Amino acid sequence: MNIFEAIVIAIVEGLTEFLPVSSTGHMIITQALLGVESSPFVKAFTVIIQFGAILSVVILYWKRFFRLNQITVSDGNIMAGMSAHKRGQTIIRRFLYKFDFYWKLLIAVIPAGIIGILLGDYIDALLENVTVVAVMLVVGGFFMLFVDKWFNRPSQDQSMDWQRALKIGFFQCIAMIPGISRSMATIVGGMGTRLSRKNAAEFSFFLAVPTMAAAAGYKLFQLLKDPVSSDMLKDNLILLVTGNVVAFIVAIFAIRFFIDFLTRYGFKTFGIYRIIVGSLLLALIFSGADLSI
Repeated sequence: MNIFEAIVIAIVEGLTEFLPVSSTGHMIITQALLGVESSPFVKAFTVIIQFGAILSVVILYWKRFFRLNQITVSDGNIMAGMSAHKRGQTIIRRFLYKFDFYWKLLIAVIPAGIIGILLGDYIDALLENVTVVAVMLVVGGFFMLFVDKWFNRPSQDQSMDWQRALKIGFFQCIAMIPGISRSMATIVGGMGTRLSRKNAAEFSFFLAVPTMAAAAGYKLFQLLKDPVSSDMLKDNLILLVTGNVVAFIVAIFAIRFFIDFLTRYGFKTFGIYRIIVGSLLLALIFSGADLSI
């Protein structure tokens, strides 16, 4: 892989990671068009540059991501005269409320974490099946044509409680089938709990940070443990840094575009686009093109 190919792949990662179009499918097409062989480094590169995309969410939503609820955990005035048992319950309740945002993210991550641990090898095997990716792109595309009609019924209450977070977390598990798109699954899951399209999309972005960081971090840890893989990463450090910087910059613009577009127009356009991309992949498969990943 040369610097030009690294930049193109990173642009595709930044553009598609947070859009409901399957970044995996686009990576396959991009590598095929560039003629990039699916080597161990290329596989590692496509995982590691996700850190750049993750960072874009943290920077864009800095104030919301690091904002704690303004409350004193141990307030002497409020707890004056309480029994030890009651005081303990109050401290725990106020502590949970102070870090409420992070608890909701943790709850939403748990289902995918459990399934990832139990079925990790099976999921990796599916990921290498390009036909599955292509078919799921098309199936998901047809589904998205009707998402707004079926799910766009926001309620007055747009607060994120633990029940909503958990339901979205279960929807995220669907995205373990390659080609589904983590973004699509979690946004639809949010809308299924009657969040607005904008709020569902933003929670999907927030949820991507711990989910993707854990998955990419685990794979990076495995690479660094192996001396050969570790040397491979060191030898290609410039490509890795360049890829992360490009993915970070592009993802910032992609997220801003997506929120505005989704709020105004909904999912139908993305559904049509997915059908086209999935059909292109299927055409490449049937033509005998090498699309190994």
